Amino acid sequence: MIKLSRLNGQSFRLNAFYIETVESFPDTTITLTNGKKYVVKENELEVVESIQQFYQAVGMIKAHSMWEENGEDE
Repeated sequence: MIKLSRLNGQSFRLNAFYIETVESFPDTTITLTNGKKYVVKENELEVVESIQQFYQAVGMIKAHSMWEENGEDE
């Protein structure tokens, strides 16, 4: 899970596996796979970096890199 802040400053955790899109409207808006949206204080790059760190922590990025090295498709 990644830690984020609502516009009012309240922090919360979000399961990064359910994030479908991260957009700036200019406020950063995160859309989940179920259609629910969250508007957060963090900018788009900060959110993406948090997601990448989460994926590294659970071994997702390393596994993806191994697939690319072996020439395997998803």
